[in-house]
Amino acid sequence: MTRLTRRDAIAGAAAGAALVVAPAAGAAIKAAPGDMNLGKPTAPVHVVEYLSLTCPHCAHFHEEVFPAFKAKYIDTGQVYFTIRELLTAPANVAAAGFLMARCNGGTRYFQVVDQVFKSQSRWKPGAPIKPIFLEIAKANGITEPQFEACLVDEKGSAALQARLEYATQTDKVTGTPAFFINGAPMSNQEVPTLADLDAAIGKALKAANKTGGRR
Repeated sequence: MTRLTRRDAIAGAAAGAALVVAPAAGAAIKAAPGDMNLGKPTAPVHVVEYLSLTCPHCAHFHEEVFPAFKAKYIDTGQVYFTIRELLTAPANVAAAGFLMARCNGGTRYFQVVDQVFKSQSRWKPGAPIKPIFLEIAKANGITEPQFEACLVDEKGSAALQARLEYATQTDKVTGTPAFFINGAPMSNQEVPTLADLDAAIGKALKAANKTGGRR
């Protein structure tokens, strides 16, 4: 799990800074601000994932596990899936990625998140990431002026800050990825496998069937 530092948690305001990767050092879940959702809202199970766009474990999950999870549970109407945002180092890069994903009303949010994760292998210590992000933006219908405006938009940064405060103060999340299933946090592990999710969702489905509804 990639841990959140206090510095990361308040770094949203720095999103417009130069995007450079620093060299590596030796019960029910209520709707939260800015939730991004996939699936059927009336599904019996609600899965929330806290992620950071600079978290390699999150990238691994979305490349190796998420496609099968989506096909098995989200696409079949069994799971309503929510992404919530957190910042991990380098926090300004994570913040910029989230601000970019929400450009144009976030209509291609999930596609941008996926492409940012896939771009992690191209990030080099000391090298600017902004050209890579601009490439992703353009591929998703975001012009360069729109991209630049999103990175420095005060309302967007304030909204991001509100999401970070909810993560750390309400859900008490300290690192990514972090998963909640119908309000219950999964055990602390770096990347859950599909089998891990099968077990947790199976229990949640049984509980939902007993109570006759979701969460």
